[in-house]
Amino acid sequence: MSDTTIPTIFPTVEKPSGRRLAKAVARAGEEFAAKNLRFTKLRQMVYEEIAATYASIGAYEILARLAEKGTRVAPISIYRAIDALLEAGVIHRLESKNAFFACRRLDHRTGRRPLFLSCEKCGAVGEVDGQHIFDLISEAALGADFTPRVKFVEVQGICPRCKAEGKG
Repeated sequence: MSDTTIPTIFPTVEKPSGRRLAKAVARAGEEFAAKNLRFTKLRQMVYEEIAATYASIGAYEILARLAEKGTRVAPISIYRAIDALLEAGVIHRLESKNAFFACRRLDHRTGRRPLFLSCEKCGAVGEVDGQHIFDLISEAALGADFTPRVKFVEVQGICPRCKAEGKG
């Protein structure tokens, strides 16, 4: 199986080109503007570190990467930038790892919720439409007279790339 047959929901493992990263940053800036939020320089720098990887990344790893580039900030500043990026909807939190990844489907305005697929081998994170899963959760909860507060569902497994390479 070649890389061309791997579904595009999983980003490539190579660092994104400057043009692709610039395009992602521009889209993030548009999302901030649409929500009347400020896309500050620090928020942009944090977003760039998150968007530059195919996997999820933790706040302290972001802090370390920025420090390597000569930008030293307090951890609380990173967390505040992450909070703003989450609010704008340009990143998601992978709860199981307390890590973050760039949203690659900026069509969440439709109200449909994503299902996060996280590879146990390479760390790649993909998003697919998971609305049907949320509908089933709501139906089951309603039957139990329970009000669910599920925002996202994470599924861990092996991505097509790792499976093709015999890692799964």
